[in-house]
Amino acid sequence: MDIKSITRRIENDGSIIGEDTAKKSALFLPLIYKNNTWSLLLEVRAAELKRQPGDICFPGGRSEKIDGSMRETAVRETIEELGIRKEAIQVIGQMGTCIATSELFLYPFVGVIESDEPLKPNPDEVQEVFTIPLPWLMKQIPEKHSLNFTVDKHSEFPFERIVAGKRYPFRNLQISEPFYEYKGKTIWGLTARILEHFVFLMNHRMFD
Repeated sequence: MDIKSITRRIENDGSIIGEDTAKKSALFLPLIYKNNTWSLLLEVRAAELKRQPGDICFPGGRSEKIDGSMRETAVRETIEELGIRKEAIQVIGQMGTCIATSELFLYPFVGVIESDEPLKPNPDEVQEVFTIPLPWLMKQIPEKHSLNFTVDKHSEFPFERIVAGKRYPFRNLQISEPFYEYKGKTIWGLTARILEHFVFLMNHRMFD
């Protein structure tokens, strides 16, 4: 093997390291035209759910074998959670990739739900739905609050295999979490991060 052969193998590699082994979920950011303006629909998760009960999120969930793509995952989950027809959904594009952790990748898609389509949220997953007008949303600057994470030196991590052992100067992880408030509802975490990116794109990628 020569250097040209090595070069051909690595050049223009657009892959994301760890994506092939990470768990994958797709999200759908639904736009609905109502009251003469576009609004973004969000869900309040059912209180009985084991994970994040009562939190605000976008429709979405884990990829399954029946899905041919992450786009299909986003559509399927939206249909299941909102009780709508597939024909009432129009996907208009993907909004990048969100690396939630090294073990979880999120694929957000943006699209339109027909304004006259009746919503029948699945009560096992969705407590309620609500919409935020896009003109209002585009003017908002989220609050930012920091969370700090430190290394657990009592864990089973093999510190003895590192020269400095437990004295190694591990960097503490600090995460800046955005918070949005809308009519008494708090949007935070990954939902707020994806929402913040959506707002950024709406405000900074104007081609009309």
